[in-house]
Amino acid sequence: MAIPIVYNLRSMRHRWVSAVVAVLGIAGTVGVFLAMLSMARGFRATLVSSGSHSNVLVRRSGASSEMDSGINLQQVQVLQDKPGIARDSNGRPEVSPEVIVVAAFPLITTGTDANVQVRGVTEEVLQVRKNVHMLEGRFFQPGLAELIIGKNVASTYEGLEMGRQIAFGGGTWNVVGVFDAGGSAFDSEIWVDSRVLNQVYKRPDNLFQDVTVSLTSPAAFGQFKDSITADPTLTMQLDYEDEYYARQSQVLTTLITVLGTIVALIMGIGAVIGALNTMYSAVAERSREIATMRAIGFGGGSITISFIFEALLIALIGGVVGCLAVLPLNGYTAGTMNMQTFSHLAFAFRITLPLLGIGLIFALLMGFVGGVPPAIRAATRPIATALREL
Repeated sequence: MAIPIVYNLRSMRHRWVSAVVAVLGIAGTVGVFLAMLSMARGFRATLVSSGSHSNVLVRRSGASSEMDSGINLQQVQVLQDKPGIARDSNGRPEVSPEVIVVAAFPLITTGTDANVQVRGVTEEVLQVRKNVHMLEGRFFQPGLAELIIGKNVASTYEGLEMGRQIAFGGGTWNVVGVFDAGGSAFDSEIWVDSRVLNQVYKRPDNLFQDVTVSLTSPAAFGQFKDSITADPTLTMQLDYEDEYYARQSQVLTTLITVLGTIVALIMGIGAVIGALNTMYSAVAERSREIATMRAIGFGGGSITISFIFEALLIALIGGVVGCLAVLPLNGYTAGTMNMQTFSHLAFAFRITLPLLGIGLIFALLMGFVGGVPPAIRAATRPIATALREL
């Protein structure tokens, strides 16, 4: 015979102070846990969205990132004729050779310098990266010291605004446009003409870091790769663009997830202790009720289930409160260092329904761990002993 749920609800209302303490402990733990996970997921999503599965990133063999790669103009010209490459309406190959440098600019929030990734590109970049479009102004004119900035740049760094002149790398540049890259890492970059960038940094005109190639379809990757492998003049490594950026995110996302889990476990121990105190207190205060229920026919199993249910209900309320408390973080933009490129990257916290589900499961787990021992004690306490103590 099951104990009515209304009994547990009345008990929680009668002992609301201890129940609130347990709820707040669980809510705080869930909130911190979800905040850390949403940070890791936001950082990963920002980098992964930078790449397309229809694009291939071509780098020098052995290069660990764009920064330490090198491809010359002759190799780029050879790449353009390989099979599987998409072409625009004019028949030109959708290939974007790019130069990568970093430049320091002061952050608006702190005034301290942070590295910004400056990407030297050509006009073909908009054909290759189809998710990028201009928000304000225009694209830079080839051959001029002009630049365009990602939409997160203007709100992150001092002086990097539409219409301003800025100096870096020994040159003075005009900001002529702002682009939107769909929330990807490119929104934190500055784009300039690759040849002008090489000239300003006194690098060879015909040297690039990598080449981004747009394929006719993701299935053309094998054909394109085989043609590169068979060409003795090309010693290259190829990656789907989205997979390359996904690997870039692994180090930091793993670190954030591990640290977040450790912090949540430490806080979870405190929350479980709070739940144990609440439920043990309930058992002590309700000895007469428990003895009476057992005397009129409620079994030990029913008592155990009733107390576990009460602990789970408290935990569920705490989990919901924690989830609601962390919801305002969704979409909040923060910044951190990309460990692969040593440049500052803006990203948005991502709180999704599956993530909220993880938070509720974590809360219920804490409630279960904190509710089982008191429930067993309530169910196994001798009836005669409980009645004599009253």
